[in-house]
Amino acid sequence: MLARARVGRLATVDAAGQPMVVPVCFALLGERLYWAVDAKPKQTRNLRRLRNIAENPRVSLVVDEWDEDWQRLRWVIVEGTAVEVTNADERARALDALVAKYPQYVTMQLATVAHAVVAITPARVIAWRATPGD
Repeated sequence: MLARARVGRLATVDAAGQPMVVPVCFALLGERLYWAVDAKPKQTRNLRRLRNIAENPRVSLVVDEWDEDWQRLRWVIVEGTAVEVTNADERARALDALVAKYPQYVTMQLATVAHAVVAITPARVIAWRATPGD
């Protein structure tokens, strides 16, 4: 489900305990999840989610599937730590994975405009679904 999901909701918390949740496009690469600050319009590049991670690297990412038929509901929560990727090779692999998953990033030239690439290392993964099956 994590590999196929198109969007997740990232929860961060600042040093004072104020939570914030934002949607993110992400890619699963090995044991880590990656997302990038892309070129979509933003009021500032000094994003609160990045400041929160610098103050408190503990994060949660939820991916869910909603359906009016509640027997089809399911979700996955990844709890872990986030860090901005500084290693050039890891950053390039993460950007390649994001571009491969999201064709919109091709025209956005993500590799040249991404201001931050963040890796989430899971500490715990919780999954739930209403009924057994895929």
